[in-house]
Amino acid sequence: MKNKFLISFILSFHFFMTQAQNNSMDLPYYEIPEASENYTGGTVLARMVDGLGFRYYWASEGLRDQDLVYRPSEEARTTEETIDHILNLSYVILNSALNQVNEGNDFTNMTFDEKRKLTLNNLKTAADIFRESEDLDEFNIVFKGRSGSKTYPLWNQINGPIADAIWHCGQVASFRRSSGNPFNGKASVFLGKLRE
Repeated sequence: MKNKFLISFILSFHFFMTQAQNNSMDLPYYEIPEASENYTGGTVLARMVDGLGFRYYWASEGLRDQDLVYRPSEEARTTEETIDHILNLSYVILNSALNQVNEGNDFTNMTFDEKRKLTLNNLKTAADIFRESEDLDEFNIVFKGRSGSKTYPLWNQINGPIADAIWHCGQVASFRRSSGNPFNGKASVFLGKLRE
């Protein structure tokens, strides 16, 4: 009887872990997409976003509740607040690709898994649009506020939201290490895939 229970438990556990892994692999950026054959402004910009997506995927993969509430000091954001900021930045990147205005977002009723999935999908959608573009001049960043709209050129996208989000992915990786849950060391940001 004990053996049947043990075998049943092991099979159930294996099934659960396989499903969890398959669900994670269904999200974009488990690996970086194949590189484009040609170098254009659009393919280079897309590759930058792909690199961000890969870093975010692995920095946020397997975060636990205790990781999400971790903060290195009283003045610092928690990991989840940092995740929210990255999600907001992913919208700035996406809205630029879609030629839409940034008007603010509310993530208070979303779970961490929903935020993670949305961030990854936002980045993938933006990268795919940039990759196919031949004219990057159309991808401005537009913020709408109480006093009107303010428009910034694509250059600000590179040194602003993209670089900022990469910076914060590093924070998430550091925070999770400090809370006892380091990210998968096989994730190679240089190769854009898991090392064997």
